[in-house]
Amino acid sequence: MVTIIGKTYSLFGESQISDEYFQIVKQITDFALERFYFSESELLQIIKADTKKKFFENKNQRHEFISDYLKNHLSMYTPGVKQHLKRMSLFQRFDATLRTKQDQYHLYMIEIELVNRINKKAFKQAELKMALFPHCLSDFRPRCISKAGEIEHICQGCTKDCLINLGSKLLRENGIEPYISATIDQKKLFKELKSKYPSMRVIGIACIPELARGMRLCQSLDIPAIGIPLDANRCARWMGKAYETSFNLDELEKLIK
Repeated sequence: MVTIIGKTYSLFGESQISDEYFQIVKQITDFALERFYFSESELLQIIKADTKKKFFENKNQRHEFISDYLKNHLSMYTPGVKQHLKRMSLFQRFDATLRTKQDQYHLYMIEIELVNRINKKAFKQAELKMALFPHCLSDFRPRCISKAGEIEHICQGCTKDCLINLGSKLLRENGIEPYISATIDQKKLFKELKSKYPSMRVIGIACIPELARGMRLCQSLDIPAIGIPLDANRCARWMGKAYETSFNLDELEKLIK
């Protein structure tokens, strides 16, 4: 795997692979649960509440410890956030995703881990299990020849190295239907699917802010979701031009097993 740098974050940190990131996030989550005797659901609610306001606005000893702990252990993965925020145009500042702050990234990292833990079991008990890949994961060398399917676009497996192709094969082997996200209004899409398949479940693969927000959307619709963050945010929305990115295929396999 080639180390890649995103606009605001990279899960490679100081390593050549992103495996270490997932290990650290798991360790931090375990540590917070054990130190403060939180349940996974309690910690998740604290994390979600604090990303919606000034970081740990109502500070107490536990909150101060968690904020410092996250900063000390996760800042290596968010080296570009402060510079990005300084250079944002006035138009970009109206985009809540683009203006995500460094401490919010760190909270989202733990939130994604907690949601995966809470929903992993429920995900396996579903009438419809689907996954959504972003277009930026496709192999940029040829033109993507994905075709519109019943729900979203479907990978045609045009190159063996395309991560959407590799991920799609893994998902299908485990009874999960893979799609490439094309619909802008995902809330409308999920509502329609939920009415047809009441026990549907979703896997998301997206940049950290988008994945966390997508998981919250699914929760609001009573759809248990799990997900894997992209190794870096490199699409045109962030970079001005689309660049290839990647995700950790091994972590996806662990999540769905």
